[in-house]
Amino acid sequence: MTPWIDIHAHFTPPMSESEKLSRWNAMRSECFMVPSPDGIIWDPQSTLNYMDRAGITMQMLSNIPTTLSALKASNDYAASLVAQYPDRFGFLAALPTDDPEACLAEISRCVDGEGINGVKADGFAVTAAYKGTALLSSPSLDDVWADLDRRKAGVFCHPFAYAPANLGRPAPLIEVAFETARVAVDLLYSAHFRRYPNVKLCLAHCGGALPALSGRLLALGTEAWVPNPNGVTKKEMEEQLRTLYLDTAGNTASKSTLQPGLGLVGHRHIVYGSDCGVPCTTEATAEANRQSLLSFEGLTKEEIEEIGQNALQLFPRVKERLGL
Repeated sequence: MTPWIDIHAHFTPPMSESEKLSRWNAMRSECFMVPSPDGIIWDPQSTLNYMDRAGITMQMLSNIPTTLSALKASNDYAASLVAQYPDRFGFLAALPTDDPEACLAEISRCVDGEGINGVKADGFAVTAAYKGTALLSSPSLDDVWADLDRRKAGVFCHPFAYAPANLGRPAPLIEVAFETARVAVDLLYSAHFRRYPNVKLCLAHCGGALPALSGRLLALGTEAWVPNPNGVTKKEMEEQLRTLYLDTAGNTASKSTLQPGLGLVGHRHIVYGSDCGVPCTTEATAEANRQSLLSFEGLTKEEIEEIGQNALQLFPRVKERLGL
């Protein structure tokens, strides 16, 4: 059986009852109507049981808290899970992208030397707009991207899921898709991909709204009336967009969503993702999305199998760990 790697899988470190209740109330205040506080709890054994049922070999775990102390503790916990289950979990080290110096320190802590207690991160997880305001395209992060480029790192980009509700609906419903598109476009215009060609960047939720808007961007984005201080050409935009990886998480394996993504990057840059481990994904919705991918009419069975394994292109340490 060929291994399937799930690039988009969340987790939460153990929390106290008061922490659980506080987080639940905060989510509900932003119209994220999780029915019970127990709905925000994650545990490894239940996740492994689901993975076995679904035929998923490994999940790449990511969690990006909004305080440095919590972020570092979360990375420590993820490393401990990989130490316990080295062939089932991968570790995407969260980076605090509102603080470039802390970013560089955390990159080094997680991958240099012995890593965290003997476990090195397989890649990195970043937020498109950390805390809702710190954009990945900020010039303040140039040294961070240069370090990641030097390391030829695989980087998973997730939108800020805890942004305020909009029109009475929670941000994870549709707002996250537009945040991803906005930041990706800003990366294009900042000549980010020209400057850091060795970073392998994967956008969550099939790139959000980016694939659907890419035709408009390519048609109009280099017109004289659009500010373009770095002189990015249409050809560059096309080529750089095709270097992106897009995952299938967030129920984006349906024809209406996956087809634009395939048109933008091709099936070799589509990566399987489930979005497991958070309240907005249930086993039923994760399975419905996986079945949509398995039965997708625009792909051959061989191409679908490739999608299940494409994450290995981003994280060579996982490939080594699995003996592939």
